[in-house]
Amino acid sequence: MELLRGIKYNFKGLVLGIITPKLLFLGLLRFFIVIFFSLVLSGVALYWHQDILNLIWTRPESQWLFLAWKLVSWCLSLLLVILSSFIAYFTAQIIFSVFIMDYMSVITEQIITGKTASSSDLSFAAMFVHLLKQEIPRAVLPLIVIVFISMAGFLTPFGSIIAILSSLAAAVILAWDNTDLIPARRMVPFKKRFGLLKKNLLFHLGFGLWFLVPWLNIFFLSFAPVGGALYYLEEETIVTIKSE
Repeated sequence: MELLRGIKYNFKGLVLGIITPKLLFLGLLRFFIVIFFSLVLSGVALYWHQDILNLIWTRPESQWLFLAWKLVSWCLSLLLVILSSFIAYFTAQIIFSVFIMDYMSVITEQIITGKTASSSDLSFAAMFVHLLKQEIPRAVLPLIVIVFISMAGFLTPFGSIIAILSSLAAAVILAWDNTDLIPARRMVPFKKRFGLLKKNLLFHLGFGLWFLVPWLNIFFLSFAPVGGALYYLEEETIVTIKSE
């Protein structure tokens, strides 16, 4: 049930983002920033492709070995594009999207509650630095998890299973990156926020499944802060009602 709820909330956020002009502008801005970085870094990676390939394996004279060399070349190209896409996303995320994502959550909170709650009177610059500090562990953590699980795949005979697990782990953490925006802005302690993730893993898995769909993933990621904010605000309302 929580898995389906997560899928629904990400789609619900996408719909609200598209029909709300401010959110649509910010979502498309984030989308094109990620695309720009992806194209630039992919171009750079492919430009150096031959040099990297020569370091791994110089072109053989044998026809049979040449076919194997071409296969290695193709696999290297694919690996470089995937790696550059990851780097592009996290670069854009840390440098640009930290403010865009938070502003999208602010607008969503205003739409749903009519106000923006915050526990801080920090200046814009101080708040930006605070948000950046929150974003760095959320951006770095997926990479650490993916690398750790991928290494486990190389060292065990369960490579295909490990690859699926690494993708699911990345989806969960990317989902948390969006549901954590409001509590991070309100300066809720990191330990408590991470505890909320652990308590709602199935929801975050469902929310993040959209990020595993090729081509659609960047579009869903661009508007995911809206769905993440909707989820947190509803959870906050439920907790308030129960406490009363």
